[in-house]
Amino acid sequence: QQQGRAAMKYAAGVSSSRRKSRKAHFTASSVDRRKIMSASLSQELRAKYSVRSVPIRKDDEVQVVRGTYKNREGKVVQVYRKKWVIHIERITREKTNGATVAVGVDPSKVVITKLKLDKDRKALLERKNRGKAAEKGKGKFTEAEVQAMAEVD
Repeated sequence: QQQGRAAMKYAAGVSSSRRKSRKAHFTASSVDRRKIMSASLSQELRAKYSVRSVPIRKDDEVQVVRGTYKNREGKVVQVYRKKWVIHIERITREKTNGATVAVGVDPSKVVITKLKLDKDRKALLERKNRGKAAEKGKGKFTEAEVQAMAEVD
């Protein structure tokens, strides 16, 4: 660590360099991009699955929450990993020559309102939820234990 500077780094193996972070981001493989291109779940889905966000996929239904297309809903037509965007049905614009093209929306600016579930997606939700279920009981006292402790004193 340098003299006179507060130590903000926690993991020795992870760089906090802006240059390295940007390089890692923009040269990320398709597999890595899938995970980076995650979207939050709606309040209902979050309550149902106890999961905050999942990587977005083709047939999910989403609602745009930021930008020009705010509050527009639709099904994801394409996850364009190369350009870091998703294409949503009915979110298009017309080019000067009259052709209609899909407008790219950043996945962080949408919430997933309906998931396309298959066995892999179900397994992912199950895995993500398992850690939370274990933590839920950790360090918590039941009413009976609290009562018993009070009686001991």
